[in-house]
Amino acid sequence: MSTILEKIAAIESEMARTQKNKATSAHLGLLKAKLAKLRRELISPKGGGGGAGEQGFEVAKTGDARVGFVGFPSVGKSTLLSNLAGVYSEVAAYEFTTLTTVPGCIKYKGAKIQLLDLPGIIEGAKDGKGRGRQVIAVARTCNLIFMVLDCLKPLGHKKLLEHELEGFGIRLNKKPPNIYFKRKDKGGVNLNAMVPQSELDADMVKTILSEYKIHNADITLRYDATSDDLIDVIEGNRIYIPCIYLLNKIDQISIEELDVIYKIPHCVPISAHHRWNFDDLLELMWEYLQLVRIYTKPKGQLPDYSSPIVLNSERTSIQDFCNKLHRTIAKEFKYALVWGSSVKHQPQKVGIDHVLNDEDVVQIVKKV
Repeated sequence: MSTILEKIAAIESEMARTQKNKATSAHLGLLKAKLAKLRRELISPKGGGGGAGEQGFEVAKTGDARVGFVGFPSVGKSTLLSNLAGVYSEVAAYEFTTLTTVPGCIKYKGAKIQLLDLPGIIEGAKDGKGRGRQVIAVARTCNLIFMVLDCLKPLGHKKLLEHELEGFGIRLNKKPPNIYFKRKDKGGVNLNAMVPQSELDADMVKTILSEYKIHNADITLRYDATSDDLIDVIEGNRIYIPCIYLLNKIDQISIEELDVIYKIPHCVPISAHHRWNFDDLLELMWEYLQLVRIYTKPKGQLPDYSSPIVLNSERTSIQDFCNKLHRTIAKEFKYALVWGSSVKHQPQKVGIDHVLNDEDVVQIVKKV
């Protein structure tokens, strides 16, 4: 492990020494590719899995979505979980009070949302310091990340935590790069740029690909991409997670400072201790999770508005709805009656491919 860390440190110091200009761009691209490969080895080392000491971090997934609390020690993650979900997570004035993942669950707008209080991350977590690798591995399984920051030193901490998560292949509030990449058996590297490129050219792309021992590939750049974007696509193990920055302890700052904080994008100022501004936080959480609630209606009865079926906004067809209810329903499906904004008539008879909107009411009719 130490040799990989030494190699990473050597490459990072070389990148820091190298001046950024047109002549060194290909060299920097090569260094970034080498760094990405070493980081991948660090995330999933070759050989056996973790020892018995690694246990007790992952928590069984329950509910409709999962939110992970990430932050440095003593920023108020445990207080926030206790006050949001009513779960006791040990709280104390010293650092590293939480040593394992503490789960909690809240019900919001009919959806069950699992909250995970992860142990504090320290600088160098991505390189295996503390138990950072296990913490960030759990963070990779979340649908949304709450980055809890101390509002007295927010931006410095935010930058460090983003750097740690980036090193682990987690991209916050970003979309996957719009780059088409396909390996092939022969024909060399075929690069097609749909818009002018400020950083990537044919030589640089070939240099990065050669580091991965790829000599034949089709690549289409649909926007002005960077070498980091290309490396992310080649690696293929990046995870894109929305993130809300929670600036905690606002009871310690002035109104003027609060006005400045409110202008930071993706940010909610709160006081976990006094339960201030939790409404704003939950509303933004709902917006970022992009969940869709579908109500069921048994034949001849009123719709059941108390317990909706919650779907991910990317998978909201009648088939997804049937699969969420029970695997066998889709096989016996005849048609569905839908009330709501996804149909023109109330009710409307639809097939299994019909896409539902939030708060639609559905009645499934099976084959006899």
